[in-house]
Amino acid sequence: MKQGTHPKYTLNAPVACACGNTFEVGSTLTALRIELCSACHPFYTGKQNFVDTARRIEKFQEKATKLTSKSDATRTKSEKEVARKAKRAEKKAVGK
Repeated sequence: MKQGTHPKYTLNAPVACACGNTFEVGSTLTALRIELCSACHPFYTGKQNFVDTARRIEKFQEKATKLTSKSDATRTKSEKEVARKAKRAEKKAVGK
C-alpha cells in the first residue's frame, strides 16, 4: 500500500455542540463543532424547538389566522366569483 495517501485518524477527537454538550469520537479531523447533538436534537429529547431568526414561523401563523378568520370559507362559489368580478372592476376604474 502506498504511504502518505490516507489522512491521520484521531481516536479521541473532541466534539463541541452549540448547546454546550461535549464528547469524543474517532475522526480524521482533530476537533469538531456541531449545531445539534443527541442531547439537544428534538427527535431524542421529545421537545420541539424552533430556531426562528427571520420571524418566518410567526409570519406564517399570522397569515394562517388571517385566512381562517376571513368569511371566504362561508361564502358560496358564486358569491366569491361576484366579489372577484367587483374587485377587478374596481381596479380597472382606478387604473383609468
